[in-house]
Amino acid sequence: MAEAQVPVTVLTGYLGAGKTTLLNRILSEQHGKKYAVIVNEFGELGVDNDLVVNADEEVFEMNNGCICCTVRGDLIRIIEGLMKRKQKFDGILVETTGLADPGPVAQTFFTDEDVRARTRLDAIVTVVDAKHFLGQLEQGDEAEEQVAFADVILLNKTDLVGEDDLKKVEGTIRGINPLARLHRTQKSQVELDAILDKGAFDLNRILEFEPDFLHHGHHHDHEEEVTSLAFSADRPVNPEKFQKWMGALLQLRGGDIFRSKGILAIAGAPRRYVYQGVHMMMDSDWGAPWKEGEARSSKLVFIGRNLDGANLKRGFEDCLT
Repeated sequence: MAEAQVPVTVLTGYLGAGKTTLLNRILSEQHGKKYAVIVNEFGELGVDNDLVVNADEEVFEMNNGCICCTVRGDLIRIIEGLMKRKQKFDGILVETTGLADPGPVAQTFFTDEDVRARTRLDAIVTVVDAKHFLGQLEQGDEAEEQVAFADVILLNKTDLVGEDDLKKVEGTIRGINPLARLHRTQKSQVELDAILDKGAFDLNRILEFEPDFLHHGHHHDHEEEVTSLAFSADRPVNPEKFQKWMGALLQLRGGDIFRSKGILAIAGAPRRYVYQGVHMMMDSDWGAPWKEGEARSSKLVFIGRNLDGANLKRGFEDCLT
């Protein structure tokens, strides 16, 4: 019998957004679950030392049974080490302090066969500082890319901003990433089951959570900033053509395409074909069955920088039967 895969949550966000507060909550709350937490630098992160029961070089026990490790080495090596530990845990959290782009961390769970067999990427969670986000967008790419990658977004510090400004921030976030679920929070207070073990990245469960994202589809032809583009079609998709086109596209342009997701109708197939990608990595599988009499349309979304809308639209249309 195959062992159950351990869910992995990648936690990202701009400095000062409230990631550490969230992490300390997960590590201190008596939620009855055990988490392994992988952090970039234990000291720099500011995990509350009162939570630490005993500390050896790389693994720290927490007083609620969770464990904490530092990534001084390779993420794959750390995860393989965790898998050998006697006390099994309910999930792994990877905190990406100082990493602008959570993409490479997410890709680890696609590329390494061993890691992929034993873990599954559950969600990328981004903490956003409601007060400073719009200013951070002007300082560089980090804040924007972290939002682009997210499956779940905590819009934090909402008590420091008025409703009008909050709506403006939410509108900007939606312009970058219409797919992520958004929670308004103060001091990173959120029900942990809203962010942990959600299956938000899981191909088979994507459909349960997908908002009707086509209403948000921005059709910019060519823009510098990070945007999202959505396409839909009522004709079925040829799966071989789609795989070939998407493979070539991601090899060529994958550096600029942060996330891509699709729910596709294949001629004669009783189930939806579900696709998702992170940069150059892609994965696809059969999803939920079509309901009796349901309109079978295909939807494809790209989130990235310098997206060429006309070219992507042409490529998608060439895959239709």
